[in-house]
Amino acid sequence: MTRNTAKTLCALAAAVLGLSAMPAHAGKTLDAIKARGQLVCGVNTGLAGFSAADSQGNWSGLDVDVCKAIAAAILGDASKVKWVPLNAQQRFTALQSGEIDILSRNTTWTLTRDASLGMHFTNTTYYDGQGFMVPSKGKIKSAKQLKGATVCVQSGTTTEKNLTDFSRANKLDIKPVVFEKVEAATGAYFAGRCQAYTTDASGLASVRNKEAKNPADHLILPELISKEPLGPSVRRGDDEFYAIAKWVVFALIEAEEYGITQANLEQMKSSPDPVVGRILGSGEDTGKLLGLDKEWAARAIKAVGNYGEIFERNVGPKSPLGLPRGVNNLWNKGGLMYAPPVR
Repeated sequence: MTRNTAKTLCALAAAVLGLSAMPAHAGKTLDAIKARGQLVCGVNTGLAGFSAADSQGNWSGLDVDVCKAIAAAILGDASKVKWVPLNAQQRFTALQSGEIDILSRNTTWTLTRDASLGMHFTNTTYYDGQGFMVPSKGKIKSAKQLKGATVCVQSGTTTEKNLTDFSRANKLDIKPVVFEKVEAATGAYFAGRCQAYTTDASGLASVRNKEAKNPADHLILPELISKEPLGPSVRRGDDEFYAIAKWVVFALIEAEEYGITQANLEQMKSSPDPVVGRILGSGEDTGKLLGLDKEWAARAIKAVGNYGEIFERNVGPKSPLGLPRGVNNLWNKGGLMYAPPVR
């Protein structure tokens, strides 16, 4: 290698290192959010624990908290969100058309959706699986006993396709009773038109708690027949906003791992731990790499708490849904929640 070649390679290496440390350019979605002063978030029309509005129009739920956290990170205020309720058929068109900035609506991450609908899934915020609910007084105690049964299901979902696959694979000859709206499907089940109702297990718990006259009259069968990694998604073509949406959620997970909560956040800013300093902006400034300021993650955590707090408040054992943490626990506590390092 000649001296000139070595100098050229050194110069290229220095340039690459310099580029990697440069602040991010603001993408068009981020610019639009700042200009309107609102994040536009697509949510479920009403699924307790995930996204539902009360009688005053105040939204709450795990999916809702994701959007509140992103609004807090970008705009400094978790209340600066426009909520757009969407059914299963509307949700992808709303994202593709630009009607919403982000879809945070108990949506399963699949290859087809990720590769062909012009969208990127950002994270898994709830690991779920499809199950069945049946009347407790009946003889059905296992999904394998649903031979020839009528099962209420919503159209335009992975649930409908999984039901067909499960029936065919196990030669059960299940008879789907299909409805466009989830309210119609659950209403038909509770009216006795179907022998079972199927959706994600978390959705079954939500529906049983919210709509059953007596939740004890309905049994959620033990089997899960699919993997349903649920999470938010954004449009393709805006890497800057994709990075922001992704890393806000990762920061909430990291915050739980490092013991940062809504209550102790201010005290934790004086922690000597460099990881805590990077998360809270009291040390290294990671915000400039996302086109945000150094306290982006601190604001998100202050607004909604860390991931564990979000889970417990909305769907955990002490919430009306009473769901166990299970696989949604942190990776170092036997679960699947694992965030790349904030550094």
